[in-house]
Amino acid sequence: MPELGEKDYRPSWVPLEKDPNFACSVMGGIDSTVNAVSEKKYAPEITARKFPKRRKCTPEEIIEGVKNGDRVMLSRAITLIESNAPKDFDNAQRVLQALLPYTGNALRIGISGVPGAGKSTTIETFGQILCQLGHKVAVLAVDPTSSITGGSILGDKTRMQNLSREPNCFIRPSPTKGTLGGVARKSRETMLLCEAYGCDVILVETVGVGQSEITVRSMVDFFMLIVLTGAGDELQGIKKGIMEVADAIVVNKADGDNLPKAIVTQGEYERMIEFIRPATEGWKTHAYRCSAYTKEGLPELWGVMCEFKKVTMENGAFERRRKSQLLSWINSMIDEHLHNLFFEDPMIKGRMPAVMEAAVNGVVSPSQAVTELIRAFDVNRASMKHLQNNKL
Repeated sequence: MPELGEKDYRPSWVPLEKDPNFACSVMGGIDSTVNAVSEKKYAPEITARKFPKRRKCTPEEIIEGVKNGDRVMLSRAITLIESNAPKDFDNAQRVLQALLPYTGNALRIGISGVPGAGKSTTIETFGQILCQLGHKVAVLAVDPTSSITGGSILGDKTRMQNLSREPNCFIRPSPTKGTLGGVARKSRETMLLCEAYGCDVILVETVGVGQSEITVRSMVDFFMLIVLTGAGDELQGIKKGIMEVADAIVVNKADGDNLPKAIVTQGEYERMIEFIRPATEGWKTHAYRCSAYTKEGLPELWGVMCEFKKVTMENGAFERRRKSQLLSWINSMIDEHLHNLFFEDPMIKGRMPAVMEAAVNGVVSPSQAVTELIRAFDVNRASMKHLQNNKL
């Protein structure tokens, strides 16, 4: 092994000095043993130094930080909420329960549309306009999760470079985790934390994959659908059902040579809206056009949203929708809890492989397989309850 200062070992065909006949040069690899020896010899304090781990904040510290507008504490609170670790569940609920009185004061806006419609660009420009008007904005940018690797790019902070620099804007990318509609399972709790942090406008960008986008309606006040010109048969929008839940249809990229087409497309959607039942009681859905590039139409669109909030709060539709969404949220959590309770049951884990194999081989029908598993689950729960009663 070479001493410190000697030339590194290299293959015999590699010249010791740079040679113009070689298109590239080969660098010697790193010998961890040599590094370890040299560190101990020349810098023993480096190996002896132990860097302390970042201290884990208590729920009380997180609560106070979020209420005081601490961005770092908001990020830690969201991380705690999104954690699937059982040890974090109780602390997450303590944080959420303590911050609940400070929530509900923001206008929640869902933004959907086909991929390539310009959702992220529109959100960035729109968010900058809102920040300039003095609003505190939170952007929940939902990224699709790969069904193969289970990973997400989470690149909206990179795509929204200008908006991410705004001090009054908080951007939180989160993976869909396979949830229908591209809305992460913890997105509702994240919205509440952002409201407690002081945000008065919440923008939720969805994946934009079609029919499943309707589920975002269950968590926002105002739902905006972004469409493009020349995207094909506009009747497909009605067939998908997404137009039925839209409070505004916005034709994007209405600038330059595309402006005449955008005007025509706006008129076509405006005529189609006449055949669709309004998505919100007391509010008439209309088609608008805007340009995220030139910013034209976006200030007017904010005026439409403010008018929507005023009208729906006066007729009571705003409050009724919030209550309906809360009940839907409770029902979805019950479904999720029962789902986990069923598949985590020891009896089900033991019986599942045999029953599934029998169903695949045609020995039993799928309905019979389900019935048998549910019966085994009921029997196991009843026996556990009987044992507990006997202990008491």
